Parts: sequence; C-alpha cells; structure tokens
Amino acid sequence: MRQQRADYTLEDLLTLPDDAPRVELVDGVIQVTPSPTLGHQDICSLLWLWLRSHAPADLRAAQAVGVALSRNTSRQPDVLLCRAEIPSNRSTLRPEDVVLAVEIVSPGTRRTDRFAKPGEYAAAGIPFYWRIEQDPVHVYAYRIGDRVGPGGERQYELVADGADVIELAEPFDIKLPVAEITP
Repeated sequence: MRQQRADYTLEDLLTLPDDAPRVELVDGVIQVTPSPTLGHQDICSLLWLWLRSHAPADLRAAQAVGVALSRNTSRQPDVLLCRAEIPSNRSTLRPEDVVLAVEIVSPGTRRTDRFAKPGEYAAAGIPFYWRIEQDPVHVYAYRIGDRVGPGGERQYELVADGADVIELAEPFDIKLPVAEITP
C-alpha cells in the first residue's frame, strides 16, 4: 500500500483509531512497523522489568510509548526511561521527558535501529540510547556527546558494550548482567 501524502503531523497520529496498527511518523510519512518476534518481546519485557526494579524512584520504565521528536516525526522506542512525574495517561512524550531510549534490533529494523533512530534521538536531545542485538544478546550503551554531525546536530558516543555485564554510572548506577535480559 502506497501512502498518498507526506505531510502528516503528530496531530494526525492522535486521530488514528485505538485499534490502528503500531505506527511511527517519520518526516511526515506514517510508517506501519512490523510485529516484533517473540524473542524480541522477551528481551523487551525482561529489560523493562529489570529497569523497573533497579531504576531510582525519579525514573519510570515504559514500553512502546511514542516520543514526539519533531512536529512531523514520532518514534516508539521498544523500552524507555522517562521522568517519573509524567502523568500515566500520556501516550506521547516529549524528548525532554525521556532519559533513555532502547531499541532491540530485529531483522526488519536493522538499518533503522542502528542508524536512523539514534541520529533522531540524539538530534532531539535524548541523553542516552541503548541498542540491543539479539543473536546473541549484546548491549551497546551510548550517551550524547559533544561530537557534531554534518547537519550540526549532536551525536551519540559509545560508552560501554558487552554480552556479559554492562556497567554504567549514567543515567544511574547500573550493573546489568546481560543474562537477566536474555530469554
């Protein structure tokens, strides 16, 4: 199915019916995202549970909540950490509400999760990004750095990666055994 317009906005997403498929808005184009695999969802759920159990009280773990990156771009990280005071009835967050965005790479989303989304999240000012590869499970943790991209936007820098344990001081003291998020 080919979309006839490329000028959709965040307001248009809000008018979609409740039973609409999972979509993201990218540069005014509504993109239907493929259904995740069971393995993807297992990692997603285990990470959400781990973050919920270990994050400080001022942070809240969530799954598949929209983040309005600009007037015509909205993404849904697989898992995210946002500020705990955000009201529970919000389905779309602002970039300044989000502390960490996590994407779990699937065969159909490799390029987007490895290149497009981190660039968009960094440009919007989301301080931390994690990319999780699935087979085998390997976590790559990034923080926004001082490096500037060709368009003048800030970019992420890799701060840790591993298949055994991820240890970080930000966004909070983290010692994540990767086996705990591996199905």
